[in-house]
Amino acid sequence: MSRIYLDHNATAPLRTEARAAMIEAMDVVGNPSSVHGEGRAAKALVERARAQVAEAVGCNPAEVVFTSGATEAASVLGNPKTGVDVLVDQSAHDALWAQSSMYLWELKPNGPGHTLAMGLANSETGVITRPPEKVEGQWPVGRAAADWLLLDITQAVGRIPFAFSWAGADMAILTGHKFGGPKGVGALIIRDNLDTDPLSVGGGQEMGRRSGTENVIGIAGMGAAIEAAMRDLESGVWDHVEKLRNILETGVEAASKETILVGKDEARIPNTSCLLTPGWKGETQVMAMDLAGFAVSAGSACSSGKVKASRVLMAMGYNEADAACAIRVSLGPENTEEDVTRFVDVWTDKLNKHRARSA
Repeated sequence: MSRIYLDHNATAPLRTEARAAMIEAMDVVGNPSSVHGEGRAAKALVERARAQVAEAVGCNPAEVVFTSGATEAASVLGNPKTGVDVLVDQSAHDALWAQSSMYLWELKPNGPGHTLAMGLANSETGVITRPPEKVEGQWPVGRAAADWLLLDITQAVGRIPFAFSWAGADMAILTGHKFGGPKGVGALIIRDNLDTDPLSVGGGQEMGRRSGTENVIGIAGMGAAIEAAMRDLESGVWDHVEKLRNILETGVEAASKETILVGKDEARIPNTSCLLTPGWKGETQVMAMDLAGFAVSAGSACSSGKVKASRVLMAMGYNEADAACAIRVSLGPENTEEDVTRFVDVWTDKLNKHRARSA
């Protein structure tokens, strides 16, 4: 039987709209920095995509800076002008942790120039974390306060309503391949009056915030994909995905009383299930399900293939042994009820065999 893809939080299949936009862009020969007709044609594709991204995330087009992905966008945290200290939420993605100068449990009060970095939706559990409310112009963080807020909206875009303007954030990061765009292109959303040094220096492209010739083909694909993703959100596609996730979780609960559905009682994005079965390593589950024709993961896909106990789950209070026994199932609009019922049947069979071997 054909394989079933259940790892959309790692990357979503390329949308037909993105593919068409990229093919069209391949025939545009000009450099978007050139002033002749060919250059203006390439520039028009970039600016069209900039407007599409701005419309989708609720910001001004001038606040959209195209990058190679969310990780590059997160490097703005290493900019001295965005604060002396970067305070990172415990459940944040590694792309944010890599930029941190301290973590939330290491805060010192009244420090100067803090930036709070956090994810809006966790990639492993799907749990949504709302940003704090400002108090006297600053973001309260434990015993300290932050001057700026950066939101990682990578897993949220196109799946739940979001607008940069009403979130109150100063910066946000996203990447195209999570909502059906191509890999290798993303964006930094940055408040237009926020003073930072460029992500890279050179020719001054991207309004001077990120030099280097723009990836016109990738940017065109990202713009088309995010526009299509917003149409899906508005039409209720993700409501159907949530129903599929609930069917899957009901089946798992019936098959295994010991399996924990991490974050089940929390607000979550509609497509994500984190299944933690103590004593059954996540790595083993992933390999078994892969051989059976299912693509799932044992956590974030951005750790260079490393499989280890989930830092996110340990931050939630699970011990290291149990945190290594979770898998993530993340659905997409193309999945069907047959897909999730087949997953439950096969996963249950693998679990029963694991039990028999462990007896």
